[in-house]
Amino acid sequence: MQMTLRLRIFVAISGFLLLTLSSLFQSASLQAMQTRQTKPRARELGVPFDGTPGPFNAITDVKGVEVGHTTLISGEGKLEVGVGPVRTGVTAVLPRGRQSSDPVFAGWYSLNGNGEMTGTTWIEESGFLESPVVITNTHSVGVARDAVIAWQLKNAGKTAQAWGLPVVAETWDGWLNDINGFHVKPEHIFSALDSAKSGAVAEGNVGGGTGMVCYEFKGGIGTSSRKLTEREGAYTVGALVQANFGLRHQLQIGGAPVGKEISDGTFRQRETGSIIVVIATDAPLLPHQLKRLARRVPLGLARTGSTSGNGSGDIFIAFSTANPGIWNPQGEAQLKMIANDRMGALFDATVQSVEEAVINAMAAAETMTGIDDHKVLALPHDRLREVLKKYNRLAN
Repeated sequence: MQMTLRLRIFVAISGFLLLTLSSLFQSASLQAMQTRQTKPRARELGVPFDGTPGPFNAITDVKGVEVGHTTLISGEGKLEVGVGPVRTGVTAVLPRGRQSSDPVFAGWYSLNGNGEMTGTTWIEESGFLESPVVITNTHSVGVARDAVIAWQLKNAGKTAQAWGLPVVAETWDGWLNDINGFHVKPEHIFSALDSAKSGAVAEGNVGGGTGMVCYEFKGGIGTSSRKLTEREGAYTVGALVQANFGLRHQLQIGGAPVGKEISDGTFRQRETGSIIVVIATDAPLLPHQLKRLARRVPLGLARTGSTSGNGSGDIFIAFSTANPGIWNPQGEAQLKMIANDRMGALFDATVQSVEEAVINAMAAAETMTGIDDHKVLALPHDRLREVLKKYNRLAN
């Protein structure tokens, strides 16, 4: 009888503990889910934007496009080269996803060339993008380029050929990150590529944008998209940016001089940043037309206040997922293309999505402290709304 009583007590206590732990776990999971769901993006903060975004308001609204990140954050305090602090990472954009090796038509454009994007001479020559687009920090371009080739070779059967000239781009994160410590390794590039997916895209302090600064606020990765009307062809245009540029006084959001109104935490005397922009579309465009799209990116940046300083590497690439199967070294291919007279709506969509992607990067980013206790403040959402309201720019 004593054993039965003890057993009942044990079962009762066990059940209570399991119920309590389950409740705590569910509460924590719900809290985490709510945190993810309620973290506002720029338009949710009341920033007015033109155009209609796609379902995810991201580059992945272009069917087939996948994005992956590897984020590296460790250490704090005084810089010790090779040890840290580490605030960096890798972002990968796969035009047709991991399961396809089919190249896409592409074009590129450099607004200011104080930066790097590898593989662009072959894009200019051939018109094809034959690799993912990988973005990281300035001093990790080499390892990223080599790792992309290794990843393509490892995935034999998914690649178009056993050699490559990958597209790897960079911006400088040396204000927050031990950039000379070479902390990005091949496995980090592999991870970003292997984890790439469609759907919602993480923004702010993630991937290659982890240590980046935008208008002297915390910057990073941002994305947005636009859906054209049926009359315009119902095409989608998406942008992904690694935003690391601009001085505070230049910043304009929704036409309001936000940078002049919020001057806290400024630390730069001159422009030393950069921005990489990837444009994707499902519109059937040829390489020269995609170059025209890439050349519209600066107009979106100008809406946020950018003047593209001497020290800025502002380099852009655009690709189209239309015309599958056209890369055929042994035969002819039938192509589709949009008439130049119909490209106006695509230009509009590019400008609009780039502008919003930059502001999304800042809206998502969080205050970060890096090497030697350098601190970069996040864009304060409440004060942003106050400024927009002051200038009658706050959207409902």
